[in-house]
Amino acid sequence: PKTDIVFLKVHKSASSTVMNILFRFGETHNLTFAFPLGGGNQLYYPHHFLARFVQGFSPQSPRQFNILCHHMRFLQPEVQKVVPRSAVYFSILRNPVQLMESSFVYYKGASAFSRVRSLEEFLSQPYRYYNPASGDRHYARNLMTFDFGFNPDGEVSPERVQLMLKAIEASFDFLLISEYFDESMVLLKEMLCWDLDSVVSFPLNTRDSSTKAPLPDTVVEKIKAWNRLDWEIYTHFNRTFWERIDQHIGRERMRREVKALRERQAELARTCLQGPGSVAPKDIKDSSLRPLQHGGARILGYNLKQGLDGELERTCRRLVMPELQYSSTLYKKQFSPEPP
Repeated sequence: PKTDIVFLKVHKSASSTVMNILFRFGETHNLTFAFPLGGGNQLYYPHHFLARFVQGFSPQSPRQFNILCHHMRFLQPEVQKVVPRSAVYFSILRNPVQLMESSFVYYKGASAFSRVRSLEEFLSQPYRYYNPASGDRHYARNLMTFDFGFNPDGEVSPERVQLMLKAIEASFDFLLISEYFDESMVLLKEMLCWDLDSVVSFPLNTRDSSTKAPLPDTVVEKIKAWNRLDWEIYTHFNRTFWERIDQHIGRERMRREVKALRERQAELARTCLQGPGSVAPKDIKDSSLRPLQHGGARILGYNLKQGLDGELERTCRRLVMPELQYSSTLYKKQFSPEPP
């Protein structure tokens, strides 16, 4: 199994669920994480990543870590200072239409969205609200492009797009697609030589459907045009995703693997969870399992069954533990003061 990993955690793309998978694998195999200084949850995002943002890194005696997976704006020469050369690089993408709709709800307080009532209103005259010089502009335009380290306001010439796609391909071993999450997990398992249980998960940091509404076609087209660089990244890597599956796994075996993954997930849900699945924040009984609520979204969580025995309770708790709590637990474990 591969144990040196760089995961670019792209915003609003099921990346918290992937992060939970990496946290569990790292904890099980006693791997080290490149944590933000002081144990925060972002590596000085939205600044480009620098090695000195990592707790325990010093240029004098460069220490390397197994897994880098907290939010960052990608800059490979700096990333290479904190992980071994053998590290596998991957990320996950989401359809820019759903991505923007999700960002709008989640980052409603962010500058470009704060003065509009709806996404339609924003898209009708984006430059009335969007300021390319503002510090949190990236939430409102080409968010994936920004996370990969590029300029979200760059021109969309064919040459520029090709350069960007080639740069991503040169840096990353593979990219997953959140709309095909189960297929992505099978591909991840294959590329990292992991077992099935290592990639089983429950969806984390998802919002309840009460704030979701279908978008009119006119809005969809405007979102694609406004996020044209993201759209180019997404369509290109959605295609190469399926090419890779055909090459390494094949559709027939993929169907079998996805079925096995879903069966195992259902079995764990029956074992671990009270009720059929995720619940609203107010209904989460154990406050230590309550996810951070942000913007206009209601982020769902889980209730564990009572009376699970020690080891099983630990396994179940890890599956549903929100990102901030899990990150903080692992940080304390990795940097616990040495006993005298």
